[in-house]
Amino acid sequence: MKLTRLLFISISVLFFFSCKEIKKIDPKLNVDEITALPYFNSPDFTPEWKSGTHKIPDFTFLNQNGDTITNKNYEEKIYIADFFFTSCPGICPSLTKNMSTLQNVYLDDADVLLLSHSVMPDYDTVAVLKEYAEKHKVNDIKWNLITGNKDAIYKIARSGYFADEDFTLASDDGDFIHTENFILVDKKGFIRGVYNGTIELEVKRLIRHVEILKKEEL
Repeated sequence: MKLTRLLFISISVLFFFSCKEIKKIDPKLNVDEITALPYFNSPDFTPEWKSGTHKIPDFTFLNQNGDTITNKNYEEKIYIADFFFTSCPGICPSLTKNMSTLQNVYLDDADVLLLSHSVMPDYDTVAVLKEYAEKHKVNDIKWNLITGNKDAIYKIARSGYFADEDFTLASDDGDFIHTENFILVDKKGFIRGVYNGTIELEVKRLIRHVEILKKEEL
């Protein structure tokens, strides 16, 4: 009995200290101890702590109002990006719902913006995006839904945001992109976080990380 109790205590202590150590170094865990965010410079999302080497490339698309949106609109802004399409019956309703939550959180915060790319731009015209935006109460000062050249959108999704986790298995650059990722980008254009945009706890973690990023960039 004493041996069993001693073994249980030893395992508990080991587990406690192991968890404490993990919390300090793993930015993907749902914990409050994180005090700094890493940079993600490669498609495998290996965290790097020293500096960023990969920036989101320049882009030019049209938003739900037919306005031209470029990287200049997001210059010196923290922003959250995702990829969706308006007729999606699967993960997109959850992505849009959680983006709406983020819109409400940062509605009066000029330093944080949102950016949703349509992965079916041939269908998601400006008019379709406008209708979708009105349906979901998208604030066009805070949140752009963008469409444009399909090749350009797919290229920036894969080589810019590393958004298509299945691309390494794909044989065709035009293969459909479908990802649940929300990507956190800092004011200099570096990727600083990746989150499952369909999960409420992940969205809460993203919100905490935005606050960490704000303190870093003061």
